[in-house]
Amino acid sequence: MTNTGFRVYTRVNRAPAELVGAFKGIPVANIGDNMNRRACLHARVRPMNDSPLLGSAITLKTNPGDNLMLYTAIELAQPGDVIMVDARGDVSSAIVGALMLTWAQTKGLSGIVIDGAVRDVAAIRAMKMPVYAAGVTPDGPYKNGPGEVNVPVSCGGVVVKPGDIVVGDADGVVVLDPADAEDILAKSRATVDKEAGIMAAIAKNAWDISWTERTLRDKGCEFIG
Repeated sequence: MTNTGFRVYTRVNRAPAELVGAFKGIPVANIGDNMNRRACLHARVRPMNDSPLLGSAITLKTNPGDNLMLYTAIELAQPGDVIMVDARGDVSSAIVGALMLTWAQTKGLSGIVIDGAVRDVAAIRAMKMPVYAAGVTPDGPYKNGPGEVNVPVSCGGVVVKPGDIVVGDADGVVVLDPADAEDILAKSRATVDKEAGIMAAIAKNAWDISWTERTLRDKGCEFIG
């Protein structure tokens, strides 16, 4: 018998550290493009500081404005983990502030992503640990529960499973299944190289975009002289 909606799963199947680390420095936009633009969190989930994000997901589903279960998630997390919090996008009360975030940083976590609100944003901006959130409010959290740790959650409109690889930069956050990671990594690296070539062509004023006119004509666009 399980208490659905109020439980903690303690085991997480994490991807090898080498595979996770291979995504360092690859733009989230390139990764997302190679996942058919379906894996990036909604734009409401924004970076609260300038630290890039990379790690394995610990997931948390909690009631809006309630952080009781976040204590357990932080305690269970290992260095390199990223806690992904499904707070239903509600920003009326902060899920976390400087105290808990400093604790998480001290434990070596690689970041916290909250589809909800944070507070103490001035302190967050100075942190080395990346923090993403959907909003900022001074109103504090409740500690009533219930909630679930390490179950599939919806964060920023994207399903996140425990152990998924999470990458974040100034644009936002993308999530990928470790089973797909090597393929996505290869494609994303190829995109990085392709875009570097385009930038070099732009610098020489030699970027060929003649394909755009052909595409427009094929779609029936009328050009009038």
